[in-house]
Amino acid sequence: MKLTGAQILVKMIKAQGVDTIFGYPGGATIDIHDEIVRHDDLRHILVRHEQGAVHAADAYSRAHQTTGVALVTSGPGATNTVTGLASAHADSIPMVVFCGQVPTGLIGNDAFQEVDIVGITRPCTKHNYLVKDPDKLAATIQEAFFIARSGRPGPVLVDLPKDILQAKIEFTMPDEPNLRSYKPNYKPNKKQIHKVVEMIQAARRPVVFAGGGVILSRASEQITRLAKMAQIPVTTSLMGLGAFPGTDPLWLGMLGMHGTFRANMSIGHSDLIIAVGVRFDDRVTGNISKFAPHADIIQIDIDPTSIHKNIEVQCPIVGDCKTTLEHILALMEKQDTKDLAVDRDVWLAQIDQWKQTMPLKYEQKTDVIKPQFVVEKLWEITQGQAIITTEVGQNQMWAAQYYHFDRPNHFITSGGLGVMGFGLPAAIGAKAACPDKLVVDVAGDGSIQMNIQELMTAVENCLDVKVVILNNRFLGMVRQWQELFYNKAYACTNIENAPDFVKLADAYGATGFRCTDPACVEETLKKGLDTHGTVIMDFVVEREESVYPMVPAGGAITDMLLV
Repeated sequence: MKLTGAQILVKMIKAQGVDTIFGYPGGATIDIHDEIVRHDDLRHILVRHEQGAVHAADAYSRAHQTTGVALVTSGPGATNTVTGLASAHADSIPMVVFCGQVPTGLIGNDAFQEVDIVGITRPCTKHNYLVKDPDKLAATIQEAFFIARSGRPGPVLVDLPKDILQAKIEFTMPDEPNLRSYKPNYKPNKKQIHKVVEMIQAARRPVVFAGGGVILSRASEQITRLAKMAQIPVTTSLMGLGAFPGTDPLWLGMLGMHGTFRANMSIGHSDLIIAVGVRFDDRVTGNISKFAPHADIIQIDIDPTSIHKNIEVQCPIVGDCKTTLEHILALMEKQDTKDLAVDRDVWLAQIDQWKQTMPLKYEQKTDVIKPQFVVEKLWEITQGQAIITTEVGQNQMWAAQYYHFDRPNHFITSGGLGVMGFGLPAAIGAKAACPDKLVVDVAGDGSIQMNIQELMTAVENCLDVKVVILNNRFLGMVRQWQELFYNKAYACTNIENAPDFVKLADAYGATGFRCTDPACVEETLKKGLDTHGTVIMDFVVEREESVYPMVPAGGAITDMLLV
């Protein structure tokens, strides 16, 4: 059977179970788009900027627990994907991005809209390809998906010259990928499993530290069982929120620079840290030399390069988080654990004291809205059932602190790279993946403007996302640092001359509400969430409100600014 390269591409994408592509057309990909519209079972969502396509594919991947797909043209279309690829790479999100490219005969000749996107994206992808032989196209696509979703997941880019897409060749379905140099290890070392159980039984002040790897490996049930079986309190990284129920008594809150007082203090006084699916990012550890000074550390990760990378550990385990935890649980169930709860009483009482002494707090007055109040009310109204995406900055931290996540894949944010403009296209991707779920983007007035054009994508595709803007007329997180460390010299962070978001929503065919009165916050949220279609809710909040706790740069995570 002879097919064009474009036909092979679409056939192979569908063979991977893909039913949704986020993209933007161009001359180099016109053959692909011409083929896509011939397939009713393949949805193409036209974004308004290629960066939006990659962020949407990122969130679609997380919400749907699949591999996201984006399709863009050559040159500027390809370079516009770099931020999204770098974000997905930092957060280990499986996706495949297909880029158009000039014909192979013109590569290297500075042709119109030619860039070396393979060279550009090599540092920020798990792998990438330039297809030069049409006979290798099908196998390359299959490999790309395999690499993206296996081992430690990540984004893969496939560069497609126009003549490869137009070439007509005999098509046969390729065999399953067998890459000799790429063999992820999923099964842990059995001797190390025994060591883990011994360390847990010997510990008096243990803490489970869960990261995004727990969610990616679908190990939330196992981490919860482990914590409850051994009565071990749990903290997570930003990317791990939802891996353990945020309303459970053993929950400590998020760890790190803006972590809770009890989470940071628990790590500082722990004698054992069970780190699962985390890489010990600097925002979590603070000053490495002062991190967990009294603790032995168990680190479980499928990526061997993440172990010992930032923190020395006493018990390293290379393996899939879910598989490893199941081995640990199976062994623990055979052990005598009757005294564990007794041994933990003093430790849990200390943690409860920290919680009572320094809980997350703010004072909501009658004259101005506190941003924390908005997020807290959003959680109360939605009962924690919504998928929350965020932009980056103070809005992101308040969402992490005050919206309590009881299940995985309900908090979608740009963690490692911290991309302003992530939240709105991410909300579109999450809503496309989960049309029956409420999806809310918690945004700042600065970051929402980074990709505001994607409102049209949401409206046009009837993707009813809700946007909650915490509008302080500042680039808030930078302003906070300027307040604390630069004598309140608010250089280049005052954005008081912001657009009218209600009018802006109307211009895009969405609905807008504005709220300036604390007494109307709940009413505005309920009205916005109940209104059909895409909605912006603009909450004018306290201008100089800061995110606390906060660990200053270079400090230990137990050295927190609390007010």
